[in-house]
Amino acid sequence: MADVKSAASPHLFLREEELRQGIELLFYAYRDFTAEPDAMLARYGFGRAHHRVIYFVGRYPQLTVTELLGILRITKQSLSRVLGQLVRQGFILQKPGPRDRRQRLLELTPKGVELERQLSENQRQRVAKAYREAGAQAVEGFRNVMLGIMGSDADRAKFARPPGARR
Repeated sequence: MADVKSAASPHLFLREEELRQGIELLFYAYRDFTAEPDAMLARYGFGRAHHRVIYFVGRYPQLTVTELLGILRITKQSLSRVLGQLVRQGFILQKPGPRDRRQRLLELTPKGVELERQLSENQRQRVAKAYREAGAQAVEGFRNVMLGIMGSDADRAKFARPPGARR
């Protein structure tokens, strides 16, 4: 790949080669970011969809199935298959909602909490190392790029910082 210096022009990063390199960087980074968790998941007969469900249920306890569908943007049928496995194998609990008994609230079991911790540990270390090496300004730039790639204003709003938060 060509080593193009972007200091020459403020818009040089918008050239085709730079855009393609950005796409490739995302592919390579995602490959390495998911490699270790993929190997762990395979031992259970799980895939990346299981990882995403475990991650978001762990991140947002009492998440509803409807909210999870909104985050993952997968079909009810796909989620039902993955969620059913995780419930049957004791990683996730489903409870009826306090006001609407038809609503299903999701939370990790202790077994699910441990699996989520194992799956995320290497990823947290990778992100922390990359952030430390890149520095605060680059981290903010990365955050802005990721927000720019997101297609939904509603999704971007989830990451809005409160007034007075450090940037």
